[in-house]
Amino acid sequence: MRASSESPGPAGATLREIGERIAALTAGHRQTRWVDGMGVFSSSTPTRPLGTISHPAVSLVAQGAKRSILADRTFEYRAGDYLVVALDLPLTSQVVSASPEEPFQAFSMPLDAAVIAQLLIETRHSPVPDGMPLAVSPAAPEVLDPVLRLLRLLDSPADRHVLEDSVRREIHWRLLTGPQGGLVRQIGMADGRIALVARAIGWIKAHFDLPMRVQDLADEVHVSVATLNRHFRAATTLSPLQYQKRLRLQHARARLLSGAGSAASVAREVGYDSASQFSREYGRLFGEPPGRDVDRLRSSPVSVDDAMPAPRPAR
Repeated sequence: MRASSESPGPAGATLREIGERIAALTAGHRQTRWVDGMGVFSSSTPTRPLGTISHPAVSLVAQGAKRSILADRTFEYRAGDYLVVALDLPLTSQVVSASPEEPFQAFSMPLDAAVIAQLLIETRHSPVPDGMPLAVSPAAPEVLDPVLRLLRLLDSPADRHVLEDSVRREIHWRLLTGPQGGLVRQIGMADGRIALVARAIGWIKAHFDLPMRVQDLADEVHVSVATLNRHFRAATTLSPLQYQKRLRLQHARARLLSGAGSAASVAREVGYDSASQFSREYGRLFGEPPGRDVDRLRSSPVSVDDAMPAPRPAR
């Protein structure tokens, strides 16, 4: 069942209240606001595409629509849909439906591998694993209800102190037992393909500005180069070297947007020896050379939630 803000009945009412609470929390703030480990986002206009590195999380759209692109695959989600991401992925995202009368509104929450692993241990729940590390599904009332209760707890600090962990755990459980259960399950499995790729990505992120040999990365995660390449490409649609390049360029774009230095200095910071090579690869990914791209982004709306890193779940 699709729950939308126009839907009759309890699901539509729940989604409307989620949207109202997001509007109240974002009023007077930047488009994105992180409140006690949950993100709320609102935009009254469509935004330009902006790249980011995602984290394992669930994002629920209460109103409007958004598009995220991983390599050559496009994922669109709108009011009543949720997106699950199981890995740190280089996504390009934008709000595609928003207006002052009906702003785009979304809620997000990091997914905790430890919580998922504990649920799997306690219940022996074994949904079939998904192929891609992200997917979109309509949100059932069983998902909408705990999301709304989590937002309501912000009004009651005493209740939140006692109930918040159990409500977050319930959201994990509803996702684990829902249409994307196989994908969520892989986040909590230490020996799964997603976990292997996550370890490789963690190593790349820690060393993204240094030269990388795929053999060294394979040794780090204790698999052969062939196995690493096969699993990495299946999960991210990219090779490890392509992922590192995308990570470098997205870091560079964020640095340039913040005014941290010239294109040449930022190129060196992210690991490029040649400024001309950096400019060529930057233009190939983002469509324009660094200077023109940054000027364009600064003069037009961007999806600020994608420019801000999501907090990691507490360990």
